[in-house]
Formats: sequence, structure tokens, C-alpha cells
Amino acid sequence: QVQLVESGGGRVQPGGSLRLSCAASSTIFESIFVVYNMNWYRKAPGKDRELVASITRSGNLNLADSVWGRFTISRDNAANTLYLQMNFLKPEDTAVYYCNAKARDEYWGQGTQVTVSP
Repeated sequence: QVQLVESGGGRVQPGGSLRLSCAASSTIFESIFVVYNMNWYRKAPGKDRELVASITRSGNLNLADSVWGRFTISRDNAANTLYLQMNFLKPEDTAVYYCNAKARDEYWGQGTQVTVSP
């Protein structure tokens, strides 16, 4: 079992920044990131869920074209915490952002709302 808890969402003006955090915990694994590939997804009203950023167990990074150059995914292995640094935010980045852990099984956080508006 893996528990994921996101934080850091909120309302920001266009061009602003936010940093999302995902605290991961497990009763089985001490180092979750060596077992699970980690992802950030987002879901905006009326739109399909979108994979925003990924970091694999080996540390390979991937970003969606829509956020390339503006968002950064990183992790703190010792703290079992995943981050999403979001810069130069746009109104179209408004969504609920979800942390996801995936291996042979899959876990989701509860989501955190990000709203970008003047």
C-alpha cells in the first residue's frame, strides 16, 4: 500500500509560480521511488486527464509539450516527496493536479486545485 498526499495548490495570477508537493508513504517500502515510477497528471473541467510530467525509477524525466520549459518535476528520495515546480503559469494550466505512483500496481493522491486567473 502506498499513500500519496498532494499539497501546494492555490490561486495565482498568470505568469506566477507554484510548487506542488506529493508526500509518499508506505507500510511496505522505505524508498518508494526505487519501486514506483512517479507522475503528475491534471484534470481540467471538460477535458481529458493529461499526463503532465513523469520521473522514472532510474530518474528519467518527461514533460508534456504543453508545459515544456515552464514546469519541472523532481523528487527527494530521502523524504519520499515528489515535486512539480510550475513557472510562467497560464490560465489553461487551471486544473486539479494529481500525484500518481505506478509499477505493477497504481496509486493516486486526492488531488490539489490549481487556479490561474487575473
